[in-house]
Amino acid sequence: MRLQAITLLQLFGLGLAQLEPNFTSSSGVSIFNPSSFFDPTGPWSLMSKAGDTLYIAGMRGIFPSNNTLAPVGLPRIRQAYQNMAALAELAGADLNACVRLVVYTTDMFRYRPICNQVQIELWGNDTNRYPPRTIIEVDRLNDDDIVEVEGTFYVPQKKDDDDDDDDDDDY
Repeated sequence: MRLQAITLLQLFGLGLAQLEPNFTSSSGVSIFNPSSFFDPTGPWSLMSKAGDTLYIAGMRGIFPSNNTLAPVGLPRIRQAYQNMAALAELAGADLNACVRLVVYTTDMFRYRPICNQVQIELWGNDTNRYPPRTIIEVDRLNDDDIVEVEGTFYVPQKKDDDDDDDDDDDY
């Protein structure tokens, strides 16, 4: 089963409307907390963008529709990855634009194989398409959760149409 990012957006009831930052620093770092997603559980944001790089915070298996955790195991881990993918899509990236993953888990033996399964669902069976991943076993996660998935994505800034050197308007 291969999940598509556009399907994830539909699954969450999210559209492709222009994503606006909640804050942009004087150095150009934009902070995003889309209202269609769950609220951060502390003093942090869901994602930020600096230049062409998108940073998505450690996503847990929280349903954006009601702020509750998915059941433990595969459903929760799948939801964590889906949350990351949906945020990337909101920012204009797809999973093939992922340049790095970091996964934190509380039980490497139990949850690493499930993380692998979900990544195959999302990226397919071609091992040449998998982004680099670091997976780290930790003693504890927020709310005694089992996994967090953070992603870094390449999202090129859109060029203005005015920069187009075509003289298509010439008669």
